[in-house]
Amino acid sequence: MERPCLRSAPFKKILIANRGEIAMRVLCACKDLGIATVAVYSEADRHSLPVRFADEAICIGPAKSTRSYLDIPSIISAAEVTNVDAVHPGYGFLSENARFAHVCEASGLRFIGPKSDVIQSMGTKERARAMMREAGVPILPGSDGVVKSEDEALAAAEAIGYPVILKASAGGGGRGMRVVNEAAELPPLLAQAQQEAAAAFNCPDVYIEKFLRAPRHIEFQVLADHHDNVAILGERECSIQRRHQKLLEESPSPVLKADVRCRVSEKLRGAMAAVGYTNAGTVEFLMDESGNLYFIEVNARIQVEHPVTEMVTGTDLVKSQILIAAGEPLHQVVDMSLKPHGHAIECRINAENPETFAPSPGRITALNLPGGIGVRVDTAAYAEYVIPPYYDSLVAKLIVHGRDRSEALDRMRRALDMFVVEGIYTSIPLHKRILDHPDFRAGRFDTNFIQRLLSERPQRNGS
Repeated sequence: MERPCLRSAPFKKILIANRGEIAMRVLCACKDLGIATVAVYSEADRHSLPVRFADEAICIGPAKSTRSYLDIPSIISAAEVTNVDAVHPGYGFLSENARFAHVCEASGLRFIGPKSDVIQSMGTKERARAMMREAGVPILPGSDGVVKSEDEALAAAEAIGYPVILKASAGGGGRGMRVVNEAAELPPLLAQAQQEAAAAFNCPDVYIEKFLRAPRHIEFQVLADHHDNVAILGERECSIQRRHQKLLEESPSPVLKADVRCRVSEKLRGAMAAVGYTNAGTVEFLMDESGNLYFIEVNARIQVEHPVTEMVTGTDLVKSQILIAAGEPLHQVVDMSLKPHGHAIECRINAENPETFAPSPGRITALNLPGGIGVRVDTAAYAEYVIPPYYDSLVAKLIVHGRDRSEALDRMRRALDMFVVEGIYTSIPLHKRILDHPDFRAGRFDTNFIQRLLSERPQRNGS
């Protein structure tokens, strides 16, 4: 039975076009706002928590994501059958799919995210680079758009200076990326990058950037309304990653200087307003060893790591997304003068072997979630839940908040000790190693940290 909605609810009913912990996160925000929810699910997720707790649930296809969570006609049909007002895409799947956003718009459904044309612009990386360059945001030296041939790529790389990195124009996550150290390597690596980009994103286009050997990965959280107002809610440090997949995030960055933060934030406000950006988004940068930031891309969606920003700002970013999509001005959604307080850290607890990183799907036979002051767990897992092998391996996000980074580190270490998952392997032992490392505790790390950590001593069995 559908529960009645509050009169003040910005929408009557929202369809959540996703699964797992982000579907639960959106569901909670909707309930807080008095909005009814519709969960869509694949046959593999029939017994999931979003299905259990949503007001309505509708199966959209078999386990394979291309026939369920990536099937636009099935999702639109579910939205029409259940008579929803809006669609929240979460992250991943169709969240940055401009065609999906356009179909929602054409179907009279409010897409809770940027407009389809903006998603299209931000999703084409060389176009996003050009927009940021025009707004005065610092970018890495790179090719002037997509490289069309070996000769053009060689000329661009020579002008930039080796090493360079080839990047897929239409995607991310490490796919379609190749580091080139010298001219002789470029032709075969260019072909590989183009083939991988075509397979992953149905677009073979690649461009070239200067490659930083030991960068830090810093990203800024953006909220923008439909009235030309833009807020920058601080930054997140995302340098702890393996093969371009983030493992741990924190806010604020332990090394970003206040004057750089202020200067870049001001540039971003102008840049995002100029492109007509609305709703939540993340602007990603690389930082060199001198502390200089260089734009790399915009993620036109909510991020996996958004809770650390929520913890230090006290802002519910998912509720903010919904209110902005309903037309609320930004000053009624967020305190425009807020200043982040304390320090927050997030560990992505994945179902994978901490030594081999092989996925570890299966039944969770026992589960104990940590608690206590300053501890938050975002998850859709429960005891006897079966982690399916068809999707990403995220089991939970463990987030802590402390008065400062030292307290947050101690709180995270305690919470990891209290986080028990039996029946499958998880990444918890690896997170403990990260937290215990003196370089990490001192803030001395870059995107190569995990590679160095894994080479320091023989691996031990973990679960």
